[in-house]
Amino acid sequence: MVLTQVQQTEEGSSAFVSSVFASRYVQDPLPRYEMPKKSISKDAAYQIIHDELLLDSSPRLNLASFVTTWMEPECDKLMLEAINKNYADMDEYPVTTELQASDQKIFLLQNRCVNIIARLFNAPLNDGQAAVGVGTVGSSEAIMLAGLAFKRKWQNRRKAQGKPFDKPNIVTGANVQVCWEKFARYFEVELKEVKLSEGCYVMDPVKAVEMVDENTICVAAILGSTLTGEFEEVKQLNDLLTAKNKITGWDTPIHVDAASGGFIAPFLYPELEWDFRPPLVKCINVSGHKYGLVYAGVGWVIWRSKDDLPDELIFHINYLGADQPTFTLNFSKGSSQIIAQYYQFLRLGFEGYKNVMKNCMESAKTLREGLIRTGRFDIISKEKGVPLVAFSFKDKSHNSPFKLSNLLRRYGWIVPAYTMPANLEHMTVLRVVVREDFGRPMAEKFLSHVVMCLDELDSLPKAALVPAMKYTIEIVSGTEGASEPFMVRVLPQEIEPEKTTVPLLTGKTKGVC
Repeated sequence: MVLTQVQQTEEGSSAFVSSVFASRYVQDPLPRYEMPKKSISKDAAYQIIHDELLLDSSPRLNLASFVTTWMEPECDKLMLEAINKNYADMDEYPVTTELQASDQKIFLLQNRCVNIIARLFNAPLNDGQAAVGVGTVGSSEAIMLAGLAFKRKWQNRRKAQGKPFDKPNIVTGANVQVCWEKFARYFEVELKEVKLSEGCYVMDPVKAVEMVDENTICVAAILGSTLTGEFEEVKQLNDLLTAKNKITGWDTPIHVDAASGGFIAPFLYPELEWDFRPPLVKCINVSGHKYGLVYAGVGWVIWRSKDDLPDELIFHINYLGADQPTFTLNFSKGSSQIIAQYYQFLRLGFEGYKNVMKNCMESAKTLREGLIRTGRFDIISKEKGVPLVAFSFKDKSHNSPFKLSNLLRRYGWIVPAYTMPANLEHMTVLRVVVREDFGRPMAEKFLSHVVMCLDELDSLPKAALVPAMKYTIEIVSGTEGASEPFMVRVLPQEIEPEKTTVPLLTGKTKGVC
């Protein structure tokens, strides 16, 4: 959730909601940040909100997001029919959520989607054996749950060995999505990141295993980096970590963050061993609302076996009916996305998903080739991976990526420009994510707009070169903590043009900024 801070008197904005066509129904202004004192008609409420939402960008032109923006009308209809069903009420809606009992004890929520995904990921299941997994609101919650399970397993093992268990860590690449940083901060786990390097924009398995120590609860590999869409080498990581575990006596496992690639690799790269085939992979998360082809609001986390999910993390309640196991960070949520996920599995099947992913890759190829033809870009994403194209300007002398991103917005396209993580901050990249609804005609139209924007960039006057300056600041009077301001003397001095980055004031009495 995005934190929101609202000032009642924002400069340039009204404190009231204005009605346009809704003025046919209501004439009095409505407060923007307070509840109105009186009711208004349903037509007016709809029209006011509808008119404001027109100012949003078109979801299909949002090339920054991996999240699904189109589904078939039949699936939309199913979602609407189930919009009032609470997924947490398992006893009331047994068809929506199925329970699996084992040894007279309900271990975990099981449903058709979990079992389909587990078998798609080659989980070691016998015929008729139920998979272990749970639906979430997205991969962020899935990663939180998986991380908690790894942490608790590690703590239990350390306690049994009589060793300290207060400094857990996770090893991963610097290219991880922010949800991993959230998990580390929220649940007090050190995040040890393998730095990226020029030409290698994913985690190096060799360096990752070198960073593993006795406090490592897991190594997290990414199947589909957010930055470049590249798949990390899970099989190589498994082999290296197996060798280290044998020498050290540790039992460090692997988690695969397959948020983006989990619904791509099984269909396009079935020979790739990234899933439960490598034995150290104990847990996998995947986003149903990305290439699972469902609207935002559904993710999945699957465990190799029930032994990998500590029983003490599962809560049992009975105040909604029968005994219900739950392992989530939230509780109530809608059932629509779960039903939509099952619809897609049933509707498309393996063949349908494969066709969709192949079409996405073909559109990405069209895009890649068109960008190369301009002669202006270096493509840094790989052809094997998530269907996206990440690219940078060959001429890195100015901030063209951000200018191009802004110019493309005039045509409705949302294309992110961002700097790479630590060690590669000098690189600024643009990225286009290809989803099912971004076909070849849209790719060709986008490329024509890119060319038009490049022409406009070339026509802009070049900014005058201003020599970088170094300023020595000396404190003349004032003391730390005093109420009166500091008095300073500023001494400018011109420095070499290429040295444009200078440190900020750090000393208490003197510094450079």
